[in-house]
Amino acid sequence: MHIPSLIEQKRNGHALADADIRALIEAFTRGDMPEYQMSALAMAIYFRGMTPQETAALTQAMLESGTRLTWPADAPPRADKHSTGGIGDKTSLIIAPLLACDGLWVPMISGRGLGITGGTLDKLDSIPGFRTQLSEDEIHRCIRETGCALAGQTATICPADKKLYALRDVTATVPSIPLITASILSKKLAEGLDRLVLDVKHGTGAFMQTEAEARALAESMQNTAAHLGLQTVVQLHAMSEPTGHAAGNALEVIEACECLQGRGPADLEDICLELADAVSNSPREALRARLHDGSAWAKFQQIVAAQGGRPEELENLSQIHRAEVLHEVKAPQSGLLTRMDARQVGLAVLHLGAGRAKATDPVDFAVGCDQLAKTGTQLRAGDVLARIHARTPAAAEEAARTLLDGVVIA
Repeated sequence: MHIPSLIEQKRNGHALADADIRALIEAFTRGDMPEYQMSALAMAIYFRGMTPQETAALTQAMLESGTRLTWPADAPPRADKHSTGGIGDKTSLIIAPLLACDGLWVPMISGRGLGITGGTLDKLDSIPGFRTQLSEDEIHRCIRETGCALAGQTATICPADKKLYALRDVTATVPSIPLITASILSKKLAEGLDRLVLDVKHGTGAFMQTEAEARALAESMQNTAAHLGLQTVVQLHAMSEPTGHAAGNALEVIEACECLQGRGPADLEDICLELADAVSNSPREALRARLHDGSAWAKFQQIVAAQGGRPEELENLSQIHRAEVLHEVKAPQSGLLTRMDARQVGLAVLHLGAGRAKATDPVDFAVGCDQLAKTGTQLRAGDVLARIHARTPAAAEEAARTLLDGVVIA
């Protein structure tokens, strides 16, 4: 294999053979392919794209770079949900226990936030004692005990993806449809799933800015999953305003706990039920009942305990993670709220410290926004648009200005 020739082939817009893609990924995983060559290949893929066959071969090669979770022949069906990211998107915390209540096994491998999009693992880490870094044996134990595991990628699952994603982040090649497809699906295939629902976001708070881009990504993921034998449903959702009323790690866990007790925002409950219904054994109304009768809440507490967390602390998160400054952002005029821009909310929360600019940055569990007003709300001057949780008055003021840049009251 002559790596420069293969990079040149892709740079010139030609398709790579399955065997060549497999050899490249194997060499990169072993450390025999330098990072600068993989960076060049990623940029060539970014500009030239990949055929459906190439994308499937890349996904398969990344899957085969490590181990997979295996399950007994008589195990319940395995199901999972993946979102391409958004602001205030705490749906995984609700959907996972909801599906586990349905008799499914949910081996949900999640990621951390980067940029303006929050990460499921960062939110879970705000729960005292909760362990997100589990071994494969621990994942299996949690699944047997609770029907669910909420964990990060292990060292042995898709190591090629871990190495490649780190390069993509620093070489401006993250928003590539073939690379996104292979990254997401290789990890989901490694979970040993029978069913997967993919939530593809579009809008100002998403990687895919337009609905057309989101549809292209959805088509790529659905075709690749079908090629590799995974039953997949893809749904498109707008991310033009935050989901629910909260954005920020502990604040989103608090809101997710409210939803699991049937007290969550209507838009958050609706999208959770829509996504869960796509892979569940039960109809939507039965799923909704589990959010309102305590079943899903009890399951979440069981999952927290199994992963080392203290369920009794879930009701105290607002005190455990308490920012020094609470600042209300008020409507400057009366009228109809027609825009609460997700990107501006995400930027405000990021600058407060709830997100990270690079993978090694720490996150602040306490900061963020809650009481976010929803578009379509009739406001009077002085009504609260959002409440900012900050460490200093200056940080709160800066976040307020950033948020207001995305607000339109007509």
